[in-house]
Amino acid sequence: MVIVNVLIVFALFIGLYTLEKKQVSFGKRILIALFAGILLGTGYQFAYGAGSSVIRDTISWLNIPANGYIRLLKLIVTPLVLTSIISSILQLKDLRSFRTTGLLIVGILLFTTVIAASIGAGSALGYGLSAEGMPTGDAELGASQKIETKLDSFQAKSIQEQLTEIIPTNVFYALTGQGSSDTLSVVFLAVLIGISILRIRQYKPETAELLSKAILALQDIVMEIVDFILRISPYSILALITKFIAMSSLDSILKLITFVVASYTAILLMFAVHLLLLSLARYNPLHYVQKAFPTLSFAFMSRTSAGTLPLTVRTLEKDLGVSGGIANLSASFGISIGQNGCAGVYPAMLAVMIAPTVGIDPFTLPFLLKLVIVTALGSLGIAGVGGGATFAAIVVLSTMGLPVGLVGLLIAIEPLIDMGRTALNVSDAMVTALLTQRLTGEQPADKEPSPLAAS
Repeated sequence: MVIVNVLIVFALFIGLYTLEKKQVSFGKRILIALFAGILLGTGYQFAYGAGSSVIRDTISWLNIPANGYIRLLKLIVTPLVLTSIISSILQLKDLRSFRTTGLLIVGILLFTTVIAASIGAGSALGYGLSAEGMPTGDAELGASQKIETKLDSFQAKSIQEQLTEIIPTNVFYALTGQGSSDTLSVVFLAVLIGISILRIRQYKPETAELLSKAILALQDIVMEIVDFILRISPYSILALITKFIAMSSLDSILKLITFVVASYTAILLMFAVHLLLLSLARYNPLHYVQKAFPTLSFAFMSRTSAGTLPLTVRTLEKDLGVSGGIANLSASFGISIGQNGCAGVYPAMLAVMIAPTVGIDPFTLPFLLKLVIVTALGSLGIAGVGGGATFAAIVVLSTMGLPVGLVGLLIAIEPLIDMGRTALNVSDAMVTALLTQRLTGEQPADKEPSPLAAS
């Protein structure tokens, strides 16, 4: 019967491949894989009973695409973080631009991400979400000694010591991902390299140009790998959700539904924070909603912050009266830094859910403070990539010493919450542009001050 079960899965894989060849959209294929996995996992439970040997043997084969996918996600973290951050910094013309408007925009984006992470963690705690009892990647959960070591280190060191360890003492060791703060060390290294190239650009433009081309070429390679990982997502999601349903109790399944509700609660609360910030900056929030709604609607339906970029810039300049420089810089940075939905709310919620599975109390202040800081800094490394929430979650979880298996599982329901997350990301970019313009006092040359200003 195991062979029959595996052949059924293989037949479904062929079906997904056929849909890809017929150019069925990625989102639709994800949903099809999700529902196919639910039906197949339910069928396995009904036919063989939960925990039967047939199901266990079948799952051992499904672990190849399921756990293999998780390993690929972990594989790409370091090169993705390194190239994305450096290339984002290189978009600036010089250090002066980075010190003024650029730093202000980045600061606001990170500030709102801190708030988003706090709200995400609070929502997960408020709904009582936990990954306990939910099957995650066998490889992650099986590495108990590594997890216990990281847990002991986490509890033994103060927040100050943990923040200091972000600075790597050995570049090559940091890039291997073996350090106690390995991912954040890569983030720090990437920022340092990016700023250094900007400095070199001032007195050795030829060298800086050569370095920039090399970084961009490396990023192209990384993006191609990312594209491959995303292309196989439907197949892996089918395997993951089948495995989950076949091996889970009803309570575990209900946790996924609760997760969706908790996610949208956090997203709506963060939208309210955006409106509050605009009010404090003496902008009319209702006018903002009216002008931004078409762009936010497009972001909601398209599920791509990068794809919404032209519309975001146009709305900022034409409808909201933001200067071209601030509009372009904020919109560009907004798809690569501090995404409130994908890099703020989502990773924080997962961390709170997973922490109890490795013996960490998510209600403790040291854990929550480190989570918020790690989430904000980790948001620097998900530049303009489809599936950015997944990679942001992996960055945060790996940095916190938490297993990432649940990330692969929750990818299956991402279409249900990614729409709201994307709209929140775009809103954050536009709100950041408005706040930056207010703080700098800059106005477009051909326009009067923004009509958003409250009378």
